[in-house]
Amino acid sequence: MPSLNEEENIAKAIENTLQAFDDYEISGEVVVINDGSTDGTEDVVKKILQNEARVQIVNHDHAQGVGASFWDGVDHSNGKIVSWLPGDNEGDPWEIVRYIKLLQNVDIVIPFVFNKEVRSLPRNMLSATFRFIINATFRVNFNYTNGTVIFRKSVLQELDYRSTSFFFLTDILVRLVNKGYLFAEVPIRLGVRGAGVSKAVSFPSLMQVIRGYIHLLKDCYYLKKFKNKNKEFHSSSATAQRYEK
Repeated sequence: MPSLNEEENIAKAIENTLQAFDDYEISGEVVVINDGSTDGTEDVVKKILQNEARVQIVNHDHAQGVGASFWDGVDHSNGKIVSWLPGDNEGDPWEIVRYIKLLQNVDIVIPFVFNKEVRSLPRNMLSATFRFIINATFRVNFNYTNGTVIFRKSVLQELDYRSTSFFFLTDILVRLVNKGYLFAEVPIRLGVRGAGVSKAVSFPSLMQVIRGYIHLLKDCYYLKKFKNKNKEFHSSSATAQRYEK
């Protein structure tokens, strides 16, 4: 759960996630990555830690970005399945947790938002343009790449490159799909953040996306890192068995 100055939202985000685990009888944990917050985010989480063993916190001395926070969460997680939810409480954990059982047959579950009206028209247009560019460039067909994706932790560990920018999820998905891992796309409902302003759409985020796109483009077409379509399946028995049929 990457969090940057979310003292007004983080407690509810944690509470909702733990309740979703209980409702779906899932043995889960919340790893809060306090990404250099200068408000009371750390204090709020530490207060929760006093009574909740399923929560841990990892502190960054300074803001490193959502991508770096994601990978820190992966490295500190103890389970075989990982996902992420932003600390602003915009994500609905019940919407994503209910799809975990799909990982019995696939390696990645990719959600796409069906209630797009909760976001502004410019935000939706920007998302549609981004999706078109990614699909056309890398010959994929994703409905959405920036949501609360669920991964088998083992497939993430197969990657030899870790994007730490705002482009991290798109980078991960393109690389894993080109490795031959199976995915399912599912609809989810997006909530509305309780307080504060989203950091997703900003000039620094845009520049990170552009740099990440160029790096992935270079790996794909110039360094030919995606040229092997006949993959070896080191981690995913589900994928291996599907390709054997």
